[in-house]
Amino acid sequence: MSALIEIIATVIHIFTFAILAKVLMSWVINMGNSRNETVITIYQVLTQITEPILGPLRRIIPSAGMFDFSPLIAIIALQAIALVLYELA
Repeated sequence: MSALIEIIATVIHIFTFAILAKVLMSWVINMGNSRNETVITIYQVLTQITEPILGPLRRIIPSAGMFDFSPLIAIIALQAIALVLYELA
């Protein structure tokens, strides 16, 4: 695998992990840990990392009530891109 494809694949995996972590952190915050400064700080950092991907998706994909499907769509798209990259290598 070329070095460029490896770097792109690593970035894709980091974004995927960040999106999953942000979803989990949002659940933690909604369960009553909204006063914990560490939890809030981690959530804010994850939001800054993931918003360039999730923000545009939210404008395209309507939410279903209180459910936001943009993280799911983003993870599927990122994994599809990674799969294509691995096939090219």
